[in-house]
Amino acid sequence: MPYRNLQTCVNDLLATGRMVRIEQPVDSYLELAAVQRRVFERGGPALYFAEVYSSCSFGENGEKRLGERIPCSFPVVSNLFGTAERLEYIFRGAIEPLKTVIGWGGDPLAGLAAIAENRWNWRTPFRAVGSAFSLLNAARYARPKTVRTGPVLQNETVLERLPQLISWPEDGGPFITLPQVYTENPDRPGLSHSNLGMYRVQIAGNRYRRNTEAGLHYQIHRGIAGHHAAAIARNQPLRVNVFVGGAPAMSLAAIMPLPENMSELLFAGMLGRHRIPMISSIYSEADFCICGYLDPERTAPEGPFGDHLGYYSLQHEFPIFRVEKVYHRTGAIWPLTVVGRPPQEDSVIGKFIHELTGEAVPKKIPGVREIRAVDEAGVHPLLLAIGSERYHPYNPDAQNRSAELHTLAHAILGFGQLSLAKYLFLAAREDDPQLSVEKTERFLMHVLSRFDGTRDLHFTTRTNTDTLDYTGGELHRGSKLAIAVCGKPIRELPERLDESFGESFARAAAQGFSDPRLVIPGILTLTGPDYRDRISGENDRKKLVEAFESGDPINRLPLIVLFDRKAPRATLRDFLWCTFTKSDPANDLDGIGAFTDRKHWGVRGSLVIDARSKPHHAPELIEDPDVADRADRIVDAIL
Repeated sequence: MPYRNLQTCVNDLLATGRMVRIEQPVDSYLELAAVQRRVFERGGPALYFAEVYSSCSFGENGEKRLGERIPCSFPVVSNLFGTAERLEYIFRGAIEPLKTVIGWGGDPLAGLAAIAENRWNWRTPFRAVGSAFSLLNAARYARPKTVRTGPVLQNETVLERLPQLISWPEDGGPFITLPQVYTENPDRPGLSHSNLGMYRVQIAGNRYRRNTEAGLHYQIHRGIAGHHAAAIARNQPLRVNVFVGGAPAMSLAAIMPLPENMSELLFAGMLGRHRIPMISSIYSEADFCICGYLDPERTAPEGPFGDHLGYYSLQHEFPIFRVEKVYHRTGAIWPLTVVGRPPQEDSVIGKFIHELTGEAVPKKIPGVREIRAVDEAGVHPLLLAIGSERYHPYNPDAQNRSAELHTLAHAILGFGQLSLAKYLFLAAREDDPQLSVEKTERFLMHVLSRFDGTRDLHFTTRTNTDTLDYTGGELHRGSKLAIAVCGKPIRELPERLDESFGESFARAAAQGFSDPRLVIPGILTLTGPDYRDRISGENDRKKLVEAFESGDPINRLPLIVLFDRKAPRATLRDFLWCTFTKSDPANDLDGIGAFTDRKHWGVRGSLVIDARSKPHHAPELIEDPDVADRADRIVDAIL
């Protein structure tokens, strides 16, 4: 059944055993998040916290105070989307029609027109009828409806009475982690040109004035940025409404990487199978609505915040959200999520979104067959993709030189949120029709067996990167690397480290790099000295690569990754996270037999990625041990 608000969803999940009610008081300062992480890791149910308090508060000018136990007026739910089974249950009945709509580019009317023009023929009548029915079924819910009033306006409160979730010890204050941030384009106001995005909101701490100011952190490439730019150009504040709760479809819509021609409200209606009711610019069925505007003249420090890469995003200047009203419905419930090193709840959401939209990118970029952002690597840092290589079918000498894949690489790295990626590994479908981006190990082995370091490395430097990624050395700036391969394998990947590598490893150890391990065939990791500063760190790396020539046995391993002693290396998941969240292509790549030819950089031997922790990197997330012990006991009691 479709859920028009959060209450009906929670009641159903409780009744069907998909949510458990926790009566024990839980502290929103660190403890609640620690419980959530453990329950998610065990594949547990959604959680309803009946009694929440906070042992952390903030003074008039944002100063932090610990010790006083302050009760919260509202119950909290978390892990709502924590398993694939639960997501499919919550949105049952809407998934297949939505896939059809997204397959037509996100426009149900365009989809119906396309069916009328192209599908109504004697070859595929049943398919045409099925697609038309799916589109009609979804489209009838798409357009939001205007209402005079609604439950969200029943009561008022203030920011400090909302649940004050602080997930990690160094977080700068409490954050709203499932906000639906609503703005309209000042140049084209109205629901049809609105943006609903999930941009984090800090509601206390730092220098924010108590109850009247909050921080709004939005990343580049987001819809709100265009609205904010238009407001600044008009020299006027940007009106902002932050919804929390309501139909689960609204939270998912705020995360979706939708085409620019598709409103998030339209998508939420189709996913929730009801027209979204709006009181002017306020979502009627929300549990909470925080109304205000972005100050056109002031910014303030926001953060730090433990983010989905597994590190703290550091404190930076972001717009001040001036809060005028905080509304809530009677019986309001506060939904939240917790982020950290993947996988977390947002990993499940990301996979669900990929299943919905997986066919959209190939339709937008001809030649792309599959694409996947690798969750274990922090999502944005690493993309795997499969494309076509058809530019030189007549020339056997060109069969091992990618051409069309280069074009596709540029298109992928310039497409929507995919443009935040740092590393793109791209292979040709023609070389292995069974290859899949979902099989990470096999995909990497396919690429490395064909990788030619003299021609297959393609960099973009000093470009935009993910706001949360600090490996480039400055905010929003870094580099990208596309590795595009095609043709037959050029090497056999070693499956074990036999005695033939002994001399190479001894030579590496003489330069301070030891403990060789094979992650998967073709990928070697070495442990080296700590990276103290850029000069010494680059010198360490340079001494290593210069100790070898391109004919040495170590070059049978096409990829070598350097870690420091504290890096986890037990699994492929550890490797992916450490390698791609701790390196920037332009800063941290080197290789044996490196050369530059007409501004093209390449290697004649092994490619080396320096993934050691560096002074300019953000700190890793570490739990408070006392809080961890308490969370263990709570989870053991409820599961």
